[in-house]
Amino acid sequence: MKKEISGFSKLSKTEKIIWVTETFFKNSKKAQLELKKYWNTNKKIQTKHDEFIENTISNFYMPLGVAPNFIINDKEMTLPMVIEESSVVAAAANSAKYWSRRGGFHSKVIGVEKVGHIHFLFTGNKIDIINFINKNKNLLLRSCDKISSNMIMRGGGITSIELNDKTDDLDNYFQIDVRFNTVDSMGANFINSCLEIITKTFKDSFKESNNLKDNHLNIIMSILSNYTPNCLVKSWVNCPVSDLNDNNGLSGNDFAKKFEQAIKIAEIEPNRAVTNNKGIMNGVDSLAIATGNDFRAIEAGIHAYASKKGTYKSLSSCNIKNGIFSLEITIPLSIGTVGGLTTIHPLVKWSLELLQNPNSKELMQIIAAAGLAQNFAAVRSLITTGIQKGHMKMHLLNILNQMKVTDQEKIKVIEHFKKRTVSYKKVEEFLKIQT
Repeated sequence: MKKEISGFSKLSKTEKIIWVTETFFKNSKKAQLELKKYWNTNKKIQTKHDEFIENTISNFYMPLGVAPNFIINDKEMTLPMVIEESSVVAAAANSAKYWSRRGGFHSKVIGVEKVGHIHFLFTGNKIDIINFINKNKNLLLRSCDKISSNMIMRGGGITSIELNDKTDDLDNYFQIDVRFNTVDSMGANFINSCLEIITKTFKDSFKESNNLKDNHLNIIMSILSNYTPNCLVKSWVNCPVSDLNDNNGLSGNDFAKKFEQAIKIAEIEPNRAVTNNKGIMNGVDSLAIATGNDFRAIEAGIHAYASKKGTYKSLSSCNIKNGIFSLEITIPLSIGTVGGLTTIHPLVKWSLELLQNPNSKELMQIIAAAGLAQNFAAVRSLITTGIQKGHMKMHLLNILNQMKVTDQEKIKVIEHFKKRTVSYKKVEEFLKIQT
């Protein structure tokens, strides 16, 4: 049966659901009921959700958890975390408590510069396009005066316009590189709007130039870059090696040395670096989602940054000097606390209020600390008990829900595995004995 449909976006929500379920499901009534279970009973809230994206038919819920006991730059905080993976929130909370007794987390913003490009081909004399851009920089910058006025009032705006010669990489390829400060907004729409205005001004002024031929210019596209290596934040923890106790039998000195080696392995071995960084992103992404930020853009930029030297490396580094253990990360974070979902998603607003309504720089520092907390927790588990002991304990409820056990069986299983290693098979075997 042909499944192509025309005019789908014009159908009502109910009509969309009927078409999807009757076309792709054996039991369309059951499939429809499943979707409707997750509709919000508050019609106003549901309408908001329906309008976030296109062709909405239901809500896909993610748990919102909190990790208490964080001290970040001497400020006590509880962090909101949206994630579906068990043990992540617990790990963050444990890490926060561990470091709250050792000075807490420290963070600082290194830079806030974001970038966009106009990508074009120029087949004429290279000197002509260089001279043209240099001569017209002011014109290109001023063309955005109207759209930039509010951003400039808040302390941001366009900070520079430069021409990049990329002809060694691709024949006739140039970029107009535009740098931005978007203050407390992520700024994607602002950046892209400015780039499109600059592109039009560039094209129009090029046509009017007496020295340049119109057919020598081919503008390909204008778009922001999610790679923001100058929009950086650093977070770190440190304490005397002698304070690194409570590590499942390892002395502070042995723990520090083993931890340092684990991070050094991630610095030289991409296979380990990817997994090490994934753990960091557990903290970064869950905070980004909770605060209405684009975690996909953040992921892309951070992983590119991890490869900036030509090989994928650990985002975290560790050293022991003069008896002091230090662990730190430096990551690019392009985020915002105004605009987008921050003003329309009730739980995003709630999460930002929980964080005491930070500005974008403050939120950068909080998110970086969350990533570092996750890294410490994961590596600490790996070099002591192993990652599975704690993870599978937290995963036990997922296993029981998957097996559809009764509430009474659930209580018995949880009690039985309090001091035992958890696995799907062992849970299954225990339940067989009980029956």
